[in-house]
Amino acid sequence: MRITSLVENTSVPGLPVEHGLSLYIETEHHTILFDSGQGTLFAENAERLGKDLTKVDLMVLSHGHYDHGGGLRTFLERNDHAPVYMSRYAFESHWNGTEKYIGLDEMLVPNVRFVYTDGTLVLDEELTLCSPVGRERVVELDTGGLLLKEDGAFLPEDFRHEHYLLITEGEKRVLISGCSHQGILNIVDWFRPDVLIGGFHYMKKPLDEKLIENAVKLDAYDTTYYTCHCTGADQFRFMRPHMTRAHYLSCGETIEV
Repeated sequence: MRITSLVENTSVPGLPVEHGLSLYIETEHHTILFDSGQGTLFAENAERLGKDLTKVDLMVLSHGHYDHGGGLRTFLERNDHAPVYMSRYAFESHWNGTEKYIGLDEMLVPNVRFVYTDGTLVLDEELTLCSPVGRERVVELDTGGLLLKEDGAFLPEDFRHEHYLLITEGEKRVLISGCSHQGILNIVDWFRPDVLIGGFHYMKKPLDEKLIENAVKLDAYDTTYYTCHCTGADQFRFMRPHMTRAHYLSCGETIEV
């Protein structure tokens, strides 16, 4: 399969960037858009890179934050047929502290093309949407100050709106994660993929022994990592010497796995 980064915090020369994520995934049976960045940039970069959004037969929204689902409206305009899979909790009210709303555009609902998942959903022999709900964690959840607003009250986030795309081709299992808010160590432990692509949500972590410890723990799994976005470029460079199968995926790059 081929995976091209349309939006990421860094890029190859000549492509604009933003804080966000969008991946164009070509498998044996599907063309998938995974997340859509903050707005129109994913579509503009798709055109620059020769990736046809009208060929996308399904979209997956990893979770309900603006930097992953801000381009939903643009995708619905550029592609008139692909269903959009998201957690049933994606349109809940998500906040960074009590002053900054970081959720999705509520004006988009209802929409007949939105398919809401509640738990793990097998789409076909190649694609499975995997839920974190009900799974036992090996590390504690770190909310990072993110909140859920419910009935006018702010509560600590539980990130139940997050899910992951598992792609199976032959014996190979590739897991696509957006921000890994549930904890990258938890996610790798739950699914044990051959390849994991996505953010680790370490961007605000200090460059210290704890981060090295996490790198060593990740390296203990038989998984190859292509990380990006909320991992943080500095954090990746700090962790990289302690990980034997870790790579960074920037906007404009294509990998084959």
